[in-house]
Amino acid sequence: MSAPLPAAVLWDMDGTIVDTEPLWIAAEQVLVESHGGSWTEEDSLALVGSDLLAAGEYIRQRAGLPMSAEQVRDHLLAEVLTGVKAGVEWRPGAVELLAGLGRAGVPAALVTMSYRVLAEAVVSQLPAGTFTAVITGDSVSRGKPHPEPYLAAAAELGIAPADCLVVEDSPPGVASGLAAGMRVVGVPNTVAIDPAPGLVLIDSLAGLDVAELLGSVGRADAGRRH
Repeated sequence: MSAPLPAAVLWDMDGTIVDTEPLWIAAEQVLVESHGGSWTEEDSLALVGSDLLAAGEYIRQRAGLPMSAEQVRDHLLAEVLTGVKAGVEWRPGAVELLAGLGRAGVPAALVTMSYRVLAEAVVSQLPAGTFTAVITGDSVSRGKPHPEPYLAAAAELGIAPADCLVVEDSPPGVASGLAAGMRVVGVPNTVAIDPAPGLVLIDSLAGLDVAELLGSVGRADAGRRH
C-alpha cells in the first residue's frame, strides 16, 4: 500500500528556497574583521540553520566582539535584508515546486529562523498566496533544532504533525522536523546532512515535480524505525 500524501509541505527558507547563505557568510566575515578578528567559512558553516540569537552569541564569543548577541544579530539581519531587497537568487527547482504544490492544492508553510522582516522580503518576491502560514525565528521561543518551529506551523495550519512533509537543507532544520514527528526531505546545500530514520536525502529540487516530491513520503516512512 502506498503511503498517504502529506496534508501540507513545510519549507525552510535560507539555503532551501533562496540562496541567502552567501549573504550571511559575507556579513559575518565583514563584521568580525572590522573589529580586528578572524572569521573563516568553517565558522559560518557551523551556524547554518541556527537560531539567530544563538548565532549572534556564538559569533560574539568566538570573535570577542564588543557587542551583545542582540546587537550582532540585528547588524547581520540588516545587512542580509539589504542584499535580499536588491534581488534574490532562488535555489534550483524551489519556485517551480512551490507553484506545483499550489496547483495541486497542497498548502505550503514557510518555517525559517530568519526574522519576519527578512522572510517578508523574500515572500514578497513570490506569487501572492504561495504560503498559507509563515513561522519565523522571532515568533517562537525555541529555534531549530528544537521542534517548536515546525510544530507551530502545523498548529497554525490545523494539520497533525505526522501528516506534514518538511523540506530542509541543514542539520538543525532536519533535526527540528524529525523531532516534530514529521517526515523530512533533506536537500544539502552548504553543509552535509547525515542519514536518519524518517529522512530522505536528494541532491537537488531541480526538475523534481510534485508527484516525485510527494512520493518521497513513502521512502521516508520506509526509513522510520517501527
